[in-house]
Amino acid sequence: MPDHAVSDDPGVQAQLDRLATLSPGADILGLDRITRLLDRLRDPHRALPPVFHVAGTNGKGSTCAFLRAALEADGKSVHVFTSPHLVRFNERIRINGQLISDEALAHYLSRVLDVAEGIGASFFEVTTAAAFLAFAEHPADACILEVGLGGRLDATNIIESPAVCGIAQLGLDHQAFLGNSLRAIATEKAGIAKPRAPLVTQRYPEPLFPVMREAAARARTTWLPMGQSWDAASYRDRLHYRDVQGRIETPLPRLPGAHQVQNAALAFAMLRHQSAVPVSEAALKAAPLWAHWPARLQRLDHGPFLAPLPPESEAWLDGGHNAGAGEAISAFFTADRLGGGKLQLIIGMLANKDVDAYLAPFAGRIAHIHALPVPGHDHHPADRFAAVAARWGIGCTANDTPAQAIAAIAAEPHHRPPQLLIAGSLYLAGEILRLNDQYPD
Repeated sequence: MPDHAVSDDPGVQAQLDRLATLSPGADILGLDRITRLLDRLRDPHRALPPVFHVAGTNGKGSTCAFLRAALEADGKSVHVFTSPHLVRFNERIRINGQLISDEALAHYLSRVLDVAEGIGASFFEVTTAAAFLAFAEHPADACILEVGLGGRLDATNIIESPAVCGIAQLGLDHQAFLGNSLRAIATEKAGIAKPRAPLVTQRYPEPLFPVMREAAARARTTWLPMGQSWDAASYRDRLHYRDVQGRIETPLPRLPGAHQVQNAALAFAMLRHQSAVPVSEAALKAAPLWAHWPARLQRLDHGPFLAPLPPESEAWLDGGHNAGAGEAISAFFTADRLGGGKLQLIIGMLANKDVDAYLAPFAGRIAHIHALPVPGHDHHPADRFAAVAARWGIGCTANDTPAQAIAAIAAEPHHRPPQLLIAGSLYLAGEILRLNDQYPD
């Protein structure tokens, strides 16, 4: 679906306006358009530093954050391409660890759009080409690429010889593009496998083993799954990782949630099973504390958006929107963490997301649901959340804006400072960060 990207910078906005005119305005998977577009740009994707390519339903962005943290802790310069952005379009492209400047972003978008006529390239394909062009023209030690959608037909999969490929957690999402079964989705994700690039994955159900083995065999590479080629667990407040090279013990990730242990471990396994960019054990030990990834169980500051609430209130922000995300996020809010209380849930979800699958793990942990629209996108109406609330025997309030939801929570009597979870959409998460003056950097 269209990203509706805007910029405060006139130069960037001018290029985004051009992109909106040229682009079909929809997700259209396939490598033909990106191939032709990059050909007109003299194939910058063939001049990138060693590439770490990451796919997955959930956790791929966090895995990229841990990869970046480890590489930078070792003194390496790193390019990073991720999506979507939360507040500023610039967040998608990091050159040597720094968000691309407005001036550089406008420059690279312009160069891509100047040659894009007649190809019908999508928003994501143009953005990918701009990132590759920027990365090719700035030396670095490594390049981290997050798959946008799926894997096999994603624009990032034009990369021919990555150093290593990784696949994070698998689950049902984007079924209209990737299929309605876990096997079909796994097949699409495994399509990033490349010759001589180890395919490192999380632990998957046994019925998916043939999918991964066949993908690795077709690519003439090796499949290295968690639980067989490497393993990790949290024990006594430490992350314990092991593979044939030995054992490493590190601090637990600073990123909240038990699921982040698996994402950090996947990054470790990717780094330790490639040879293009050596990384020290000391850097791996630093990475869990260095990694930062906004809108993934992010504790919000008591900024302007939360000002109507008592200062002791807790507000957590997460952009997860599928069943796997619901399970991981709900597991964070244990009875001990909630102190015997329940969450005020502020939620907005895109219309193509499964409300019931996402919310099911939260049963018994929500005091009230505050439903929101997701402006600029097709989204579930408030009565969709009200139906869930009715089954749970709790209330649901429809709100027009996030500020209205906060005002409603602030107006209610509370025996203790309220605890909030704002969830359901990365687009909504970006709006909350903007309103709270917490811009990703």
